[in-house]
Amino acid sequence: MKRLQSGIAVLCAFLMLVPAVGAQQIHYVQDSPGGPFSSLTKPYEAKQIAPIDLGNSNRLDSLLRAGNIYLSLQDAIALALENNLDVEIQRYTHPLQEASLLRAKAGGPLRGVPATVQTSTTAAISQLTGGAFGTAGNSGSGGSSSTGAGGTIITATGTSIPTLDPSFYVAGYWGHQTSPQSNSFTTGTNFLIYRNDVYNAGFQQSFLTGSSVNLGWNNSTLTANTGVPDFNPSTSGSMSFQLTQHLLQGFGLAVNNRNIRIARNNLKVSDLVFKQQIIQTVSQVIGAYWDLVSYIENVKVKQEALQVSQKLYEDNKKQVEIGTLAPIEIVKAEAEVASYQQQLVNAQTQLLQQETLLKNALSKTGVASPSIAEAHIIPTDQITVPQTEAVVPVQDLIAKALENRPEVTQSQINIDSTKIGLKGSRSELLPSLDMMVNLTNAGLAGSMNSIVNPYGTPHNADPFFIGGTGKVLTQLLSRNFPDYAVAIQLSVPLRNRSAQADYIIDSLNLRTQELQHQRMLNGIRVDVKNALIAVQQASASYRAAVKARELAEQTLDAEQKKYALGASTIFFVIQYQRDLAVARSNEVAAMSSYAKANVQLQMATGQTLDTHNISLDEAQKGRVVRAPSALPLDRR
Repeated sequence: MKRLQSGIAVLCAFLMLVPAVGAQQIHYVQDSPGGPFSSLTKPYEAKQIAPIDLGNSNRLDSLLRAGNIYLSLQDAIALALENNLDVEIQRYTHPLQEASLLRAKAGGPLRGVPATVQTSTTAAISQLTGGAFGTAGNSGSGGSSSTGAGGTIITATGTSIPTLDPSFYVAGYWGHQTSPQSNSFTTGTNFLIYRNDVYNAGFQQSFLTGSSVNLGWNNSTLTANTGVPDFNPSTSGSMSFQLTQHLLQGFGLAVNNRNIRIARNNLKVSDLVFKQQIIQTVSQVIGAYWDLVSYIENVKVKQEALQVSQKLYEDNKKQVEIGTLAPIEIVKAEAEVASYQQQLVNAQTQLLQQETLLKNALSKTGVASPSIAEAHIIPTDQITVPQTEAVVPVQDLIAKALENRPEVTQSQINIDSTKIGLKGSRSELLPSLDMMVNLTNAGLAGSMNSIVNPYGTPHNADPFFIGGTGKVLTQLLSRNFPDYAVAIQLSVPLRNRSAQADYIIDSLNLRTQELQHQRMLNGIRVDVKNALIAVQQASASYRAAVKARELAEQTLDAEQKKYALGASTIFFVIQYQRDLAVARSNEVAAMSSYAKANVQLQMATGQTLDTHNISLDEAQKGRVVRAPSALPLDRR
C-alpha cells in the first residue's frame, strides 16, 4: 500500500509539471454543465450544438392581414435574409471552418469543408426569372461563367504534420510470479517468488519547428524470496528526456503550419461564400418579386381583354336579336370570349404558382402553415422604368465588378492556399535528416536483504542506496547516474519518384488554378458587358412596347367607331382587340425584363448589397433591424 501511495504521489507531482491544456472554444458551441473539475474535463466532453431553428421571424406574420400578405421589395429581401433555408444552411459554413481551424491547430489533417453556394429553395424561382410570359426580350446576362470558385480541395500530400496537442500517458503494472527451481544453488530456494510493481508516466509534445520532446518517468519495485541480491525489496527508477529535430524534410514553421494557414484562408473563403450566397439569394428573390408584379399585371391585362370581348359579345347579341346583325357574328364573338377566358385562367395559374414559390423562399417551413399557404401576396412596390438611362462607362462597371465580386477574392485566396500547401510537397523532396538527443538519469534504492545469502557471505550494501521511492527521486533529480546520447539519422531515397510526382501534380494544379482565375476574370468582364447590353435593350424594348400599345389602342378605337357606323366588320374589331391584348402583355413583359436586367447588372457588378442596403452582419445573424413596411390602410 505504501508503495502504491508513493507512486500516486509521484504521479500527482508529475501532473503539476505538465502545462495546462485548455480546450479552444468555438463561439457556436455550448459546453455541457460543468462540475467542480469542469476545467479539467472540458477537453473530453462532447460539445452541445444547438438544434436547428425552423421558426420564422415575426416579420412574416406582421405583414399578414385579412388573408393577404402585403409585401414590399425591402420586406421580401428582409424575409429572405431571415428565413431562407439556403441562407440558413450557409450560416453553418463559418463555424464548420472554425472547427476545421481548431483541428489544424491540433496538427490534424483538414477535412475539406464544402464551401459552395446553396440553390435548393431558389432553384425553382430562378426558372421563372428568365423573362415574363416568354414574350419579351432577354432579361439577363449571357450566361455566367464565373459562378463560385468553391472551396480549396485538401489532399494528403507533402510531409506529415506533427501532432501539436500535447499528450500525457501513465501505466501501472502489478505482478506476482512463482518459478520452480531445479537447482537451489544459485537462488538458495527451490521456488523463486517475485513481486514486481511498475509505474510509468510520460509527456509528449511536438512543435511547428519540426521538433518533438518526450519526458518520461519509470519506477519499478522488486521483492523476491532469495538472499542473492543485496537489496530486497529494491526500487529502481529512471527519468528520461528525448529531443528529436527534423533538419531537412519536415523542418521549419512554413512547412508544419501550412494546414493552419490554409484553414485560416478557408475561414475567409467561408465569409466570401456567405456573401456570394446572399447576393445570389437576394437577386433571385428580387427577380421573383418582379415576376409576381408582372404576373399580377398580366392577369389585369387578360381581365380587361375579357371584359372588352364580353362587351362586344353582348352588343352583337343585342344586334342579332333586333335583326341588324347576322347570327354567325355571335359565334365569332363568343369564341373570342372563350379564348380570353382560357388565357385568363392560364395567367391566374401562373400567378398562383409564383406566389407559392416565393412563399417557399421566404419561409423556413415553406407553405406548411395553412395561414401562409392560403394567403395571397400583394406586392406594394411597382416596376418603374426611367425615361433615360444613366450613362456609366463599361470599364467603370467592370472595375467595380472586379473589386466587389466575392468570387475574385475567393479565387485569389484559394491560389494562395495552394501555394502554401506546395511547401509541404517541396519539403518532401528533401532527404530525411533527424537529430536525436537523449538524456537519462537512473536511480536505485532499497532495504538490506534480510534473507541469508546462499553463498554464506554477508550482504554488503552501500548506505547511499538505502531507502525507498523518495531516495530514487532524490538520485534522479541530483543526476547521480546520468546517461547522454546524441544520434544523427540520415535517410536518402535513391529515386524519390513519389515525392517528385506529388510536387509536379501540385505545381500543375497551381497553374490550372491561375488559368481558371484568369478565365473567371474574363467571364466577369463578359457578364458585365452582357448585363449592360441587356439593360439597354430592355429599356429600348419597353419604350417600343409602350409605343406599340398606344398605337394598338388608337387603332382599336378607330376600328370600333367604324364598326359602329357599319363601315367595318367584326373580324377586324376582334383582330385589333387581339393586337391590343398582345401589346399590353408585351408591355408588361418588357417592364419585367427591364427590372430583372437591372438585377442581373447589379449582380454582375457586385453592387446588389449596396444597392439594397443589405448588411452582412444582419444577414449572418438572421435578424434585420429595419421594421416591416407599414400596411396599406384598410378602406373597408
